[in-house]
Parts: sequence; structure tokens; C-alpha cells
Amino acid sequence: MRIVLFTGKGGVGKTTAAAGAAVLAGRRGLKTLVMSTDAAHSLGDAFGVAVGSEPTEVGAGVWVQQVDAQRRFEASWQQVQDYLRSVLDAVGVDPIAAEEITVVPGAEEVLALLEVREQAASGRWDLVVVDCAPTAETLRLLALPEALGWYMDKIFPTERRVVRALSPLLSRAAGVPMPEGRVFDAVERLHRDLGEVHDLLVGPQSSVRLVLTPEQVVVAEARRAFTTLSLFGYTVDGVVANRVFPAGGEDPWRDRWVEAQSAVLGDVDASFAPLPVWRSPYLPAEPVGADAVADLATEVYGDDDPFAPVEAGAGPLTVERRGDDVDLVLRLPFAVTGEVALARHGGDLVVTVGSYRRLLALPASLARHDVSRAKVADGRLRVRFSRGERT
Repeated sequence: MRIVLFTGKGGVGKTTAAAGAAVLAGRRGLKTLVMSTDAAHSLGDAFGVAVGSEPTEVGAGVWVQQVDAQRRFEASWQQVQDYLRSVLDAVGVDPIAAEEITVVPGAEEVLALLEVREQAASGRWDLVVVDCAPTAETLRLLALPEALGWYMDKIFPTERRVVRALSPLLSRAAGVPMPEGRVFDAVERLHRDLGEVHDLLVGPQSSVRLVLTPEQVVVAEARRAFTTLSLFGYTVDGVVANRVFPAGGEDPWRDRWVEAQSAVLGDVDASFAPLPVWRSPYLPAEPVGADAVADLATEVYGDDDPFAPVEAGAGPLTVERRGDDVDLVLRLPFAVTGEVALARHGGDLVVTVGSYRRLLALPASLARHDVSRAKVADGRLRVRFSRGERT
């Protein structure tokens, strides 16, 4: 079973790319589900059909689903929200305002990921295609499970014990209700569920496909997305360059666009190599409906197999021994030295790239080693650990 997530800057055509790939897969004999974590839910528009919260067949071998975020919310977050509302009520916050405050931003996208996990585990599908939110939201979403995991491992157990022991005293002193066991249980359940989602999406059956248009600003964002996805351990399997003007004709205006796009596409080919860069032509009309998006995908992928298993590699994080020293190597495509910061926090190595931060749990073998040097080169961060040496 394969999972392919499509993401890109808003407006580049990722929904059409996801829909086309799904229909193409269905026509090649793969039982395929295409679903969305984007709150905009544009998949129904791409297929030109009404889509419900259960998978709806839209063509031979392909189903589409619009996740029922409200149902997911009630199942996964309702108990926590009820507690937060009781706290706000105790301090005099208006009930309507409390309802709005306790809805976590991005909750729909987060809970949609749980549906991805359930559908992948159902055994019904050969391929699950996910139309993700625009790049920035997707990166925050995919970073969440690991960030929450650090909090749950390091802070949550102590916090739960303290509240359990001091709950009566804290309730009287603070004048607000303390969380009951069921609230902690709900948080732990959500953490466990998101942990399973994370393991699924960084596993060998899953990959991310970047969709872009041949514009410098869009390509720059795609590069940053590639770096951040690599930071968090996700595999990028290719790039779809959308809305490419065809060469030929006698229109000077279009010829200038072709020339400008060709220069950008040359840069894309060189910078994302050895990943495949599939090109999607600029069409005279927006493709709507299963046949139209499938025709587009057929032209994009040609004879390639865009659903082939992800090639097994060394993974985004490797450990290399060099005598008494150990190098920890993390793939960070396009990263440069000035953008990367390192810190040691107990048994964790904190890696910051731009505005994104990841805490890497170090192998036990490095517990008595200190960072002696670090270098970013050739798309890799190499951190050397030596005994008894500090930077």
C-alpha cells in the first residue's frame, strides 16, 4: 500500500495534480482513495461532483472523500474542550467566546490526518492520495506529532502526577476546576494517535510530492519546503511543475513567457536532481471532472510509474563512525550554514532551520560524547561527536 501527499504553495494546482494522479492510478488497476486535509475541500470541485464524509466512487477504481472534521473533533478533542470551557466559565468568560477560544487553530487538518491513518490501516486501498493544505500549513501539521511527542515524554508525566496529587488544593486556591483523569487520557490518546500517523507518513510506503509553477517565488518556497520536510524525516519523491507554456507559435507575448519559464525550469531540474520533475502543460481551460484530470495526469507522467515504491535509502538521518568520533548526518537539501542552528539539551540535539525546530533524540552510544564541530555542505548537516570535547 502506498501513500502520496501532494503539497505546494496556494494556487499552484496541487488539488488538480492530486486528483489527476488518483484517477490515473485507478485506471492502471490500483484501488485508490483520494482525500483532503485542506479545510477548503476543493476535491469535489476538481471532480465536479458532490463529495461526502464517506468514500464516494468517482471513476473506475477511484474514490474521493471529504473528511468530516466535526465528527473527528468530537471523537478526539471534545473532552479536552469541555474542560477548557469549564475553566473559562469559572473565570466569567462568555460561553460563546469560550467556544471560539477552545477551538484549536488547525484542528481540522490535524484530525484529518487521523482519517488518513484509519483509511491506510483499513486494507481497502492500494493507494491513498492526500491533497494537503498549502505548504506552510502542511509543514506545521507534519511537524506537530513529533513536537507533541517531546512534550508528552518529557513534561506530561510529571504534570499529570502533580495535578493528581494537588488537585483539591489547587482547585480551592485557584478557584477553577482541575483536569480530571479523562482529560489527561484524551490528550494521551490524541498523542498516541498522532504518533501512529507520524510513523506511517515517515515510513517506506509514504512520500510527499511538491507541486509548483515555474515562478522564482514559488520555486523558492518549494526549496524551503523540501528542506523542512527533510528536517522532520519525510521523503520527497518528485516535483510536478504545473502550468508550463508550450513552445511554438508566433505570439511574442507567449514566447517571452516560454523563455522565462524555461530558465526557471532549468534551475528546478538542476536543483532538485536526482528527483524527477514532471511537467504539466498550461491548458486553455481548467480541467474539471475525472476524465479531464486523468488526461492531464497521463500527459504529465507519460510512461513513468508515479506510484512505484519509494526507493530504499539510508534515510534522512544516519550515523557514521570515524575512529573514536561519530558523525551524525542529517539530509537538509538547500540549507546553508547561516540558516542552521544547533544546541544540545540533555540527550537531545536541537536542530533549527529557519523558523522550524526539531529535537533529535540522540542514540545512547552518544550519551558520553559532546559536539566537537558541525558543518553544512552538499545538502547535509554533519555533526561530529567526540569524547570529552565541547564546542
